[in-house]
Amino acid sequence: MSSPSKRREMDLMKLMMSDYKVEMINDGMQEFYVHFHGPKESPYHGGVWKVRVELPDAYPYKSPSIGFINKIYHPNVDEMSGSVCLDVINQTWSPMFDLVNVFEVFLPQLLLYPNPSDPLNGEAAALMMRDRATYEQRVKEYCEKYAKPEDIGAATEEKSSDEELSEDEYDSSDEQVAGKADP
Repeated sequence: MSSPSKRREMDLMKLMMSDYKVEMINDGMQEFYVHFHGPKESPYHGGVWKVRVELPDAYPYKSPSIGFINKIYHPNVDEMSGSVCLDVINQTWSPMFDLVNVFEVFLPQLLLYPNPSDPLNGEAAALMMRDRATYEQRVKEYCEKYAKPEDIGAATEEKSSDEELSEDEYDSSDEQVAGKADP
């Protein structure tokens, strides 16, 4: 039993030490968000998505559950739930893979090479097969509307700026108290 938990810790630390921003959802190491940037050679370039990762108890022997939190227009991603239809993750997962593989190989490959013949988003698949240029324009519109870098960190940044305000208020109230005590 300790082997899967050690592997989970090791893979999570490896992901945190890479260029990915990781936000823990709770105290455990089984659920977290990863900020994922669209691949350069794709219409997703410039977009940033918050991806929810849930590691099962049997990880790495069982695949992680992956889902996009903010909207993405893609044939193999359910537009409403963000669920990813990714053969490697869902069916052919192996303990040889790790979390860095998911974000450096599997998800970029999914965005670079969508599979419209196995869609979770039928509209995106049909548009991609019928009119590639319009499909890519729709992808870019979704990136602009739902996947701007400032949108992804808004909740985190607001929290940290609130904390800073609280500290400033605390400091200023200390100074006021100290100021009143001096005269």
